[in-house]
Amino acid sequence: MGKRLGEYTQNNTKCMLEVNGIRLIDRSLEILHNVGVSRVVLVVGYKGDNVRNYVGDSYKGTPIVYVDNPIYDKTNNIYSLFLAKDFMLAEDTLLLESDLIFEPSVVEKIVADASPNIALVDKYESWMDGTVVTIGENSRITNFIDKAHFRFEDIKSYYKTVNIYKFSKEFSAKFYVPFLTAYSTALGNNEYYEQVLRVILHLYDAPIKALPLDGEVWYEIDDVQDLDIASGMFAPTDNEHYQAISSRYGGYWRYPQMLDFCYLVNPYFPPQRMLDEIKASFETLIREYPSGMRVNSLLASKNFGVSQDMIVVGNGAAELIKALMENHTGILGNIAPSFDEYPNRRTADTVVRYIPDNEAFRYSAQDIVSFFDDKKIDTLLLINPDNPSGNYISFSDLLRLIEWTKAKGLRFVVDESFVDFVSADGQVSLLDNGILAANPHLAVVKSISKSYGVPGLRLGILASGDKELIATLKKDVAIWNINSFGEFFMQIYEKYHKEYVLGCEEFRKERELFLAELREVPYLEVFPSQANYFLCRVTDRFTSHELALKLLKYNILIKDCGTKKALDGSNYIRLAVRDRHDNHYLTETLKKL
Repeated sequence: MGKRLGEYTQNNTKCMLEVNGIRLIDRSLEILHNVGVSRVVLVVGYKGDNVRNYVGDSYKGTPIVYVDNPIYDKTNNIYSLFLAKDFMLAEDTLLLESDLIFEPSVVEKIVADASPNIALVDKYESWMDGTVVTIGENSRITNFIDKAHFRFEDIKSYYKTVNIYKFSKEFSAKFYVPFLTAYSTALGNNEYYEQVLRVILHLYDAPIKALPLDGEVWYEIDDVQDLDIASGMFAPTDNEHYQAISSRYGGYWRYPQMLDFCYLVNPYFPPQRMLDEIKASFETLIREYPSGMRVNSLLASKNFGVSQDMIVVGNGAAELIKALMENHTGILGNIAPSFDEYPNRRTADTVVRYIPDNEAFRYSAQDIVSFFDDKKIDTLLLINPDNPSGNYISFSDLLRLIEWTKAKGLRFVVDESFVDFVSADGQVSLLDNGILAANPHLAVVKSISKSYGVPGLRLGILASGDKELIATLKKDVAIWNINSFGEFFMQIYEKYHKEYVLGCEEFRKERELFLAELREVPYLEVFPSQANYFLCRVTDRFTSHELALKLLKYNILIKDCGTKKALDGSNYIRLAVRDRHDNHYLTETLKKL
């Protein structure tokens, strides 16, 4: 009935659902026809006449037979299969559920395998729901595990049933149909047919093999989010596939095989022990209210060495950027290409952009002064290191810009979200009580997601010696804008500061290795970076967009910079720095192309 799909199944059964303009039933029938099945048996109930009228009695010459379940609203699929049992006794059978979408290779795989009795499975991932199995020697299934017996501590050993099976008529006659009949009679019809397989395995050494998928694509559609994800996975063109994935702006844990070289986080922090400490407090944190802004400001003050009345904590830096931009009217001066979240909060006529005149988009403090000296601006914005260029203004030059902006009467906003990745001796951060107090026109923004490797916690800070500004921002954000997990992270961080310093050192070493490997790719010009990403110009063979599409076929997501301001239609990409294994995989894939 597909109740969780709301309006999409209000007047139709789930198999009539359209994904990118093609109904699920049409996809399944086409694939089954192409592998040469002798007939298709459709068990119908809810809105069954719609299916009959739409499909008819054959599909491209393959006969269609219907079985009616008149009490579909009081039974489950065990009864639907029981009604179709005679067909299982007559021939070898493929059993499929109607809410699946899959590549042809999925069914081709199970048909081609010589084993007569197979459950198609896939390695368990967090997005999956329903029956799972465990596998023993020779790929034999050792147990079917339903929701009641599912143990999260055992998920590494689990395989999810794809809900596509192959049974020989001998297996159906000897085992499945007799037990299906007995189970249905004894325990009722509101059960799942996997329960019958579970009983058979407990009583007999039944020959049921698990056949794991190896990258073949499938998805089960139960709700509107599933429909959205499936629409992206099975987009009709490579470009639509890329757009569907990249426009999610995160949530890529729903695509567990994907390597995300688009989003920018530290792969070497937090350490496992810190994660274990957070896990140990999970139940408390999820059940208890977080503290309010006053306490969270104290925690941030402790961690960053800034007075409580000069720092505000945000639900990610994005929340603070929005509040800051909305509280400051006037003209914003910024360098482009850069992080667009700041200028996107302003109208085009209130932004003055400086675009460095070189392919690497390098600029110095003097370049900034020379360009903006005669421009009418009220606020100067600097992302340091910059995104996507990785350009870095040294600490001594930052102090020069602080003095220049003070003399000009400008607000100076410095976003130093990536500064902990900088290779430099001495001080690099402006999060300094003395500097902030002496320069109330200065505001420093830092995203904790980036260098601390915890984007899911949504943490950011803004510090300024302008205490009136800080007080205003604290009033603008909600009193409980930080959840308990974010607060707990700030509470325990001090214990892991040494590990953070070591993690940043390890990152810098990996960045150098990654740079050397990327420079071996003949069609990339790679620009040095002081951040956790590289800006690259695609010089040959592909456009930047073509390269992004090709890499997605290898489950690698990269940033095509052609959508960034000042890079419109350009041939630039941005590659995040991940760990050694992932970075090497990317460079080897680039070389293959």
